[in-house]
Amino acid sequence: MFREHSNGGSSSKARLLVVDDQPFMRVAIKAILATDPSLEVVGEAQDGQQATQRCRELRPDLVLMDVSMPTMNGIDATRRLKAEFPETSVLILTVHADHRFLMEAVKAGAAGYVLKGEHADRILDAVRAVLNGETPLDQGLAMSLLGHLGEEQEEAARGTPPRWPPEPTSREHAATSLPNALTPREMEVLSRLALGETNRQIAEELHISLSTVKRHLERILSKLGVSDRTQAAVKAIEIGLQVPTGQRR
Repeated sequence: MFREHSNGGSSSKARLLVVDDQPFMRVAIKAILATDPSLEVVGEAQDGQQATQRCRELRPDLVLMDVSMPTMNGIDATRRLKAEFPETSVLILTVHADHRFLMEAVKAGAAGYVLKGEHADRILDAVRAVLNGETPLDQGLAMSLLGHLGEEQEEAARGTPPRWPPEPTSREHAATSLPNALTPREMEVLSRLALGETNRQIAEELHISLSTVKRHLERILSKLGVSDRTQAAVKAIEIGLQVPTGQRR
């Protein structure tokens, strides 16, 4: 799903930018990425401010972003990058296994969140997943995150004790309250997306093909005005969509 480029004959490779304030960590990440011939590290940056400038110059498909950096941290940098380059995906790669950082990263527009301590194969899988439009978050972690978002949404809207999931008036009301109304099938796909399910899991649950799921997701992202699955899941919580709790994995 990454964009094609004509420079240097590397049109078949995904272009990546590595952002970390530790030089040794940038070297380590680049070494991991170099094992996949379909990936190309086109640049690196040592803080969020430099990352923004490098994105303007290089227009990468994916930015691997650290969180704790001087000058501009990874969360603020992600927010700025997604505002200026919505087509560029951001994968947070950090040592912080904390819901607060995860929540802020997702709100800022990150497509995924992976710990630096993960095995190299897990990091590569996460990179490939983001480039393929997936959301590399552990399902349990994703559900916990969405639960926190639902609680926060309720507290802000009603000022009552939080509960999960948020209770909408109806699925039809949630669908028609959007600027571009979703179809019943798109609402089903979105509700399972909010559970953190993969495309294959959604296809199995709804008894449809993988290509059909991908087409639905493309239309959902377009109608919601978001750039990736994670933001679509957040939007589902914001509109009060009730997810099928009986199907949680």
